[in-house]
Amino acid sequence: MQKSLENLTDRSLDRIIQMAWEDRTPFSAIEYQFGLSEKMVIKLMRNQLKPSSFKLWRKRVHSGVSQKHLAKRNPEINRFRCSRQNAISNN
Repeated sequence: MQKSLENLTDRSLDRIIQMAWEDRTPFSAIEYQFGLSEKMVIKLMRNQLKPSSFKLWRKRVHSGVSQKHLAKRNPEINRFRCSRQNAISNN
């Protein structure tokens, strides 16, 4: 189920932006938790970040450093959170 960007709380917005900046958090994890597709995350980042910050983020997402796309991830990684992270519902 896809959500609308207008219905997100400030806390959710902050968490989505944080997850989007994290190199090892794939877009599918954001979609699983918040119902936002990659296209919607890009739109959100474009609207929430300064233009220069958005350009840096997009450059990083498409670089070899980021693993935002599952095809770029090591196949041995089958989770989207650290195994040591506290058990938080959908987080």
